[in-house]
Formats: sequence, structure tokens, C-alpha cells
Amino acid sequence: MRIINYDKAIKNLITFIKEKVGDAGATGVVIGVSGGVDSATVAHLATKALGKEKVLGLIMPYHMNQDVEDALLVCKKLGIEHKVINIKEIVNEFEKNIGFELDKVSKGNLMARTRMILLYAHANSRNYLVLGTSNKSEFLTGYFTKWGDGASDYAPLINLYKTEVWEVAKRIGVPEKIISKKPSAGLWEGQSDEDELGISYKLLDEILYRLVDLKMEKNKIAEELSIPVEKVEYVEYLIKKSEHKRRLPLGPEI
Repeated sequence: MRIINYDKAIKNLITFIKEKVGDAGATGVVIGVSGGVDSATVAHLATKALGKEKVLGLIMPYHMNQDVEDALLVCKKLGIEHKVINIKEIVNEFEKNIGFELDKVSKGNLMARTRMILLYAHANSRNYLVLGTSNKSEFLTGYFTKWGDGASDYAPLINLYKTEVWEVAKRIGVPEKIISKKPSAGLWEGQSDEDELGISYKLLDEILYRLVDLKMEKNKIAEELSIPVEKVEYVEYLIKKSEHKRRLPLGPEI
């Protein structure tokens, strides 16, 4: 993986948040705190940048489980204002009015978009910005819901791979139990990021770095990492099929 000066990177992340909030004339930020490492890291960075009085954490579970306790741990540790909003009734009402039962992926996307509606409702009412929690690994592979958790005003972690987020988290005081827990978007019981992606974050990041940053040939990546070239082709496929998620809607030239 690439070599990063983490002290400098953390300083840049904090400055970025502070400057963007100031440039927008906003009075604070709202973050969806999931109980995972990405949102915990953004919450810690925002608190360092703005002070705890200007950070609102929204905890928005569909299932009341350990993730809620972990999200509360982060908010209480930082001393930020926080609210727990159970989205189950909202999501189920949406599904009821759609008129048919959604498959689990479609319902998971509906949960993510419901959370973003709530984040922006709170942001608009307070003159806050919404800080997203997506990292570079998820962004490049399309592992996010379009107009859901992929929507935000600014995404401080968007240029950090997942393994790099873990390193930042360690250095800024994110609780160890959150750093070491199995990554999950919490869209359904037992859901795991790496199971859905079909690859570990560690290997994914090694491939992405060589494929995207270094622009190495697939065969050379496979040889360097001692993996089948099909693994590299699979990651390349994830990037290509999710291209539409990383751009605004396009139309023809007139």
C-alpha cells in the first residue's frame, strides 16, 4: 500500500472540515453514526475541527442491535448531541405504499435513502452540512447506495482506502472495539461488507491501489500479490459496473 504521513493527513482532514463549514456559512455538521469505523472516524474528526457543540450525530437503526450501542458509545465519548431515530416504521410505510414486498437489497437501499432524508431534514433546519462517511474503497467499487449513504455535502474520507481509515481511527482515539469489529452496513441481520464485496478489504485495497493509483497491468498486479489474475479482473469489474454511481446524471449534447 501507499506510504502516508498520517499526522499530516489527519491535520489536513480536520482543516478541510473546518474550512468547508466556514466557506458554506454553516453553523455545524450532522453525521449518520452507524456504530462502524467510518462514521466514528468522521465524528471524531468533525469534533476536533468544530468542537462538540457544532456536531450532531443521528443514529438511525432499522434493527435495534449492538450497532446502536456502539454508535451511542462514540457519541457519548465525544460529548456530541445525538438522537436515536428508529427508521423501521418509516421504511415499512414506504414499502407498504410501494405496493409490493421488496427484496433485501432494494429494502437496504430504501433504508439508506431514508437515513439521508433524515440527515438533510436536520441539516436544513439547523443550517448544518451533511458529512458523508464513504471511503475510497467503497467509492471505487460502488459499495454504497446512490442518493443514499453516497449522498452528502462533503465526504472527508473519500480519498482514504478502508485500511487507511482504520489507521486514522487508531490515531485519533476511536474506541478499539469499533475499529476491530467486522465491517457491516447494517442493512439486514448478519450482513457483512466483505461477504457482499466478495473480497477482504485488505486485498481489495492492495489491488485498487495498484489498479487505480499506480495504473499497473492486471498480470503484474496478480504476480506482485501472488493471486490469480481473475481476482484483479473481478475488482476491475466492480469499478466499471458502478461508474454511473460516481457521476451526476448525464444527458446528450444539444
